[in-house]
Amino acid sequence: MKTGLRLIVAGLLLVGLTFSVAAEGAQEDQKGKEGEVEMTQLTWVSPRGTLEVMDDYNVWVAKEMGYFEEMGLSITMEPGPTQALADIKLVDRGQADIAYPSPGVLTSGIDQGVDVIAAYELMGTQVFDFAVAADSDIKTVQDIEGKTIAMWFAGWDVIIKPMLVELGIDPDSVEYKAIGQQWGQAVSQGKADVALTWKGLRAQWDAIGLDLRYFKGEDFSDLPANVYAIRKDDLNDPEKREVLEKFFRASSMGIHFARHNPRAAAQLTYKQFSAIREQMTPELALESMHQLHNGYVWSKDNLGDYGRFPIDKWEKYLKIISDLGQTENVLETGNVVTNELIEAANDFDRARVERDAKNFKLNDTWSEVEVTGSW
Repeated sequence: MKTGLRLIVAGLLLVGLTFSVAAEGAQEDQKGKEGEVEMTQLTWVSPRGTLEVMDDYNVWVAKEMGYFEEMGLSITMEPGPTQALADIKLVDRGQADIAYPSPGVLTSGIDQGVDVIAAYELMGTQVFDFAVAADSDIKTVQDIEGKTIAMWFAGWDVIIKPMLVELGIDPDSVEYKAIGQQWGQAVSQGKADVALTWKGLRAQWDAIGLDLRYFKGEDFSDLPANVYAIRKDDLNDPEKREVLEKFFRASSMGIHFARHNPRAAAQLTYKQFSAIREQMTPELALESMHQLHNGYVWSKDNLGDYGRFPIDKWEKYLKIISDLGQTENVLETGNVVTNELIEAANDFDRARVERDAKNFKLNDTWSEVEVTGSW
């Protein structure tokens, strides 16, 4: 039986190997020592230009606990270029296999002919928030009308505008400013009125001392958020489809692990980058992860499966962006998201993962961190 794919990737943006660019007939029979499994390479790319965050704990847990490896997967994680549509374009071009876009980026790309589809709903509830200076005269989220909204990248207005529509605010009444990596600082310094932010990032901004108040998107928005997106054509290739199912299954296992030992998941993620350790204490890192985790488990708690798409939310979202003229075409829900892989993504031994979590040995630092809230 053929296993694995031999891969070649060109370009300077990504260095990981991906199955998407394999030459025709590049699979080989298993080789090497008896029992050795040849690994299939996958590249996952971030939408934020960095990996130095707690956001991707589900992937780090799956890597560190060996879930990917036992499925025959070797995962390369890339920070991605700092451009709004970059991650899905890399997937479309065969330079990555899985992207993590927001709905605005995903739909804008699909509308422009980027041939991807969302295959796993990581964040089934609104992840995005608004931040204002602590002493700002903006007292309610509706007071954002007519203000200046700071964001990291040009193009992130596609994230903001549907949220404003939900609030009854004319998206054209505000000014959108792409400020770069210090966009949060710009608001705390009075150079912009509002900043787009999100779960997890709030804790990071608090950690570096930004004096901000937050309007949490989950309190006023019913729209879905970030997804794992793949090449649409890969759904039609049985071998590639199976590989993607394995990736999503391992992701589900990582989330399930965190539910049963949040500190272990945080410890495994926190150790990856010195920048995280320099910026956040373990307590703040756990809080950052917790903010995101509540969204990651939304689909399981509300729809029965990790990664399942809330189709009604997506239909509402696609109607809003169509009315906005944010897409030239009226996008069909089935061409944007699919639940085809979700049954396989949830086909894992929950009791085994729970045992792994229970038996994980925390180090001295993390054993002292208090766990609060619902996981």
